[in-house]
Amino acid sequence: MTTYKDATVEEINTVMENSWLAFEACKKFSLKQRAGFMHAIADALDTRSETLVATAMKETHLPKDRLEGELTRTLFQLNSYANAAREGSWLEARIDTAIPDHTPAKPDLRKMLVPLGPVVVFGSSNFPFAYSTAGGDTACALAAGCPVVVKAHPAHAETSEMVAAIITETARKAGMPEKIFQHVHGAGFAVGEALVMHPRTKAVGFTGSFSGGKALFDRAAQRREPIPVFAEMGSVNPVYLLPEKLKESPETIAEMYAQSVTLSVGQFCTNPGLIIGMDNEYLQKFIRVLGREIEQIAPATMLHPGIAKAYAANRSLALQQEEVSTVAAATQEPLENQGVPTIASATGEAFLKNPVLHKEVFGPFSLVVRCRDMDEMTAIAAGMEGQLTGTLMGTEADMLKNNKLVEAVKNTCGRIIVNGVPTGVEVCLSMQHGGPFPATTDPRFTSVGADGIKRFARPVCFQNWPNTLLPDELKDANPLGIWRTVNDDLTKEGTRIASDL
Repeated sequence: MTTYKDATVEEINTVMENSWLAFEACKKFSLKQRAGFMHAIADALDTRSETLVATAMKETHLPKDRLEGELTRTLFQLNSYANAAREGSWLEARIDTAIPDHTPAKPDLRKMLVPLGPVVVFGSSNFPFAYSTAGGDTACALAAGCPVVVKAHPAHAETSEMVAAIITETARKAGMPEKIFQHVHGAGFAVGEALVMHPRTKAVGFTGSFSGGKALFDRAAQRREPIPVFAEMGSVNPVYLLPEKLKESPETIAEMYAQSVTLSVGQFCTNPGLIIGMDNEYLQKFIRVLGREIEQIAPATMLHPGIAKAYAANRSLALQQEEVSTVAAATQEPLENQGVPTIASATGEAFLKNPVLHKEVFGPFSLVVRCRDMDEMTAIAAGMEGQLTGTLMGTEADMLKNNKLVEAVKNTCGRIIVNGVPTGVEVCLSMQHGGPFPATTDPRFTSVGADGIKRFARPVCFQNWPNTLLPDELKDANPLGIWRTVNDDLTKEGTRIASDL
C-alpha cells in the first residue's frame, strides 16, 4: 500500500496562499461555470469508477456493492448540487427598491450570498467517496464559489490521491484556476491544525470523531479571525419504542433493527446505538428476538485497525459498567480487526446515573434501555445530548398520548424518523443532516442536500449601486432568471422602479 508524507508547515502555507489566489478568480465565475465544472468532475469520476472502487476495497475492506453505491451517491451529489448552484435560489437574493420621496428617503437595497473564501475539507474515515475528497463538503464549497483544500484521511489515502488527481485534471481541462482544488496528506493532528489556523482559510468542513472535530472547532475559535467549522462529530441516534407499536410487532421491529445496527459493521454516523422502551413482556420479546438475530450475524472487518481497536475498547467499557448485561453477541469467533455485533441492556435508572452509557460506541453495538414507565422514558429523552437523528416507533395514538416525549425528541435532534431506521440519508433539499451539539457544531446547517451550499457563503447587501455594476443575480432585468424576493414578493420577474408600483 502506498504511503504518503505529511505536508510540512511551509507546504501548507504555499497551498493556502495559492488557494487565496484561486479564490480571487473563481469567485467571479458564473453559476453556469461552477455547475459545468462540477458536472465534469462527476463525469470524470464515473469514467474511472472501476479503478476507484477496486482501490477503495483494498484500503477500507468495504464490499464492492457498498462502494459502488457510495460512488454513485457521490456523483449524484456533485450533479445535484451543480444543478442547485445554477438554479440560484440558494443565493437568497433579496431586493427592496428605492422610494426617493419617502420620509426619510428609502435607499435601494439588494442582498445575496457570496462565497466565503478557501475552504478546508477533512476526509472522513467511513465514507471514502461521499464524505471525502469529492464528497458533499467539497461539492458544496465549489458550488458556493470557493476553492477547496482537502486533507486526505490516512485510512484511504491512495483512494483520496486518485480522486484528487481526477479533480485536478478536470480543472485543467475546464480552464479553471490552477489551484481551485488542492490536496494534502497528514496522519497527525499537526497538519489539520496548521490548515485550520492559516489566515487564508475561511471555513472548514469536517466529518469524524467528537475529539477531532471539537479540537479543530476550538482552535478555529482561538484564531485572530475566528472562522466557522462545520463539524459532524457522531451520534447515538436514540430509538424510542412506544407501547402500542411495540405490542403490535416486537418481532418485526427487532429484525429490522438487527440489520440497521450491523449495517456496514455499524460504521455509519446514523447507526442506532440506543434503543429505549418500557420494560414489559413486549420489550422482553423484542430483546429476545433482537439477540437471536444478532447472534447469527458474523463479525466483519472494520475500516481500519484504529477503528477496530477503538470499537473493542469502547464496547468493553460499556459492558463493564455496573448494571449492564450482555444480551447477545455474534457466536462466530472474530478475526483480527473485526467488529463483533453486540446487544447490551440496562435499566433506565442505571442509564440516567451513568454518563458512560450515553457515549457512542462506533460499530455494530446497541444498548437497550429498559424504563419503568413513560415518565422515565421522557426524562431520558429530555436529558439526551444533541443527536443527528431520533426515531419514534409508534402508532398515531402513541404519538398523541406521549406528546411530552415527542417534543423532547424534537428538541435534541436534526431529523426525526417515525417507524423506520435512521441508517440511510437521502440526498435532497428536505434532508437535514445535522443536529444540536455535540452531534454537530452548528445545528442551523445540513451537510447533506443542496442547502449545505449555504455553509460556505455569507450575505452581502449592496446599497444604491448603479444597475450596471451590480452582480447579475441582483440586476433589474434578472438576466439569470433566478427566483428572487422583490419588494416582499417571490418572483422571477425583473424589478420595477418605485414610480411603477
